[in-house]
Amino acid sequence: MIRVCLHGAESTGKSVLAARLERELGIPWVPEYGREYAETRGTDFTMADLLAIAAGQDAAMRAASAARPPLLLLDTDPLMTAAWAEMLFGQAPDALFAYPKADHYLLFDPDVPWVGDGTRFFGTDESRARFAATAEEMLVRVGVAYERVSGSWAEREARVRALLGEWTR
Repeated sequence: MIRVCLHGAESTGKSVLAARLERELGIPWVPEYGREYAETRGTDFTMADLLAIAAGQDAAMRAASAARPPLLLLDTDPLMTAAWAEMLFGQAPDALFAYPKADHYLLFDPDVPWVGDGTRFFGTDESRARFAATAEEMLVRVGVAYERVSGSWAEREARVRALLGEWTR
């Protein structure tokens, strides 16, 4: 089984693309647990909330992995929660780095329009750039390789489809 994590700042197309790939190609995906958490509990996060979100995301990934699909898309993982912790509290607890890592990471650049949806925080150009840099910093910190995804929505999708095809040959 190959686990591919979509990683990066808010509103860069990760969730929309993952849902499309599931619908069109039948690739199972693990949605972002943090979104569900925010929609049910609100967005006034504490560090305990972020730790709970990481645990929930990991549990969802483990549950989806039990079926042993050849390819599993992760809309996010605890490394992205670490980026949130860094953005919101100026530090990321070691616990967020202890979870299993994906086989491949796709880092989505914030070069598409930001869309607010009630759960997103960092919509200015400056905060999006800082969040994107922080997200990348988390990948570098743990030493995982990643591929950058940028450009128009169509270019992003084409890049991701090409990489998935490459990794599943």
